Amino acid sequence: MINIGLAGWGDHELGGSKGKLREYGAHFPIVEVDTSFYAIQPERNYIKWNQETPERFGFIIKAYQGMTGHLRGENPFAGGMEQMFEVFLQSIRPVQEAGKLKAVLFQYPPWFDCSKTNVDVLRDAKEKMGNVPVALEFRHQSWFTEEMRDKTLTFMRREGWMHSICDEPQAGIGSVPTVLEATHPEMTMVRFHGRNVGGWVQNNEANWRDVRYLYHYNQQELLEWKTWLLELQKQTQEVCVIFNNNSGGHAAGNAKELMGLLGLEYEGLGPRQLDLF
Repeated sequence: MINIGLAGWGDHELGGSKGKLREYGAHFPIVEVDTSFYAIQPERNYIKWNQETPERFGFIIKAYQGMTGHLRGENPFAGGMEQMFEVFLQSIRPVQEAGKLKAVLFQYPPWFDCSKTNVDVLRDAKEKMGNVPVALEFRHQSWFTEEMRDKTLTFMRREGWMHSICDEPQAGIGSVPTVLEATHPEMTMVRFHGRNVGGWVQNNEANWRDVRYLYHYNQQELLEWKTWLLELQKQTQEVCVIFNNNSGGHAAGNAKELMGLLGLEYEGLGPRQLDLF
């Protein structure tokens, strides 16, 4: 099964409404919650989002930035990492109990390199998450060098991490190649970040986030991915594809185009608003 969705629902205009999860759920079967990266969301948000989405809908929830080493400044949790993970796990419980949690995505920063210390960090994070499904995405090339690639994948399989495969600019040590390997029998992620090489590395500008994910995938690029996704599907029960190239409003269109190329029509989505025109 291949499920396709977007990173966040607030940036996209669908069916005449912008920023409405209920309308989003009429078009796509999954979404990536990215607000959880910036702040651990209150439980009431997840309860509300459950209510606004159809029964077959799925959430990929991004791990809070303090859990992946992105946090700058002091840890806001007096009880340290233990408390941070506990509060996060408590917050997502409504999604878990509703059977709508696909995975929690741990995306580590570009400076998180392949080292013994960081392997221990991953083991610790996996242990703290217990039986919650977790996906892992690297941003430092050292994990996938010719020497380390197979060791990294073997480690992920052994430890129970789902692989979050990237399509992103190849812009040096702070980017990873597309490694088409599933590491978990149940699910694999694919995240489309665009291929804007210049924007990827220009992170000193005030609007660098807007530039970084500014990219439109052409049909040839999506056709190549069609082949790859069908191959990946043989390795894992479910492939969850997330388009994150949302700076210029390209994500929804690219996602719809890929759905068309794959001949995907999802059943059980939410009702669409009537198009009066």
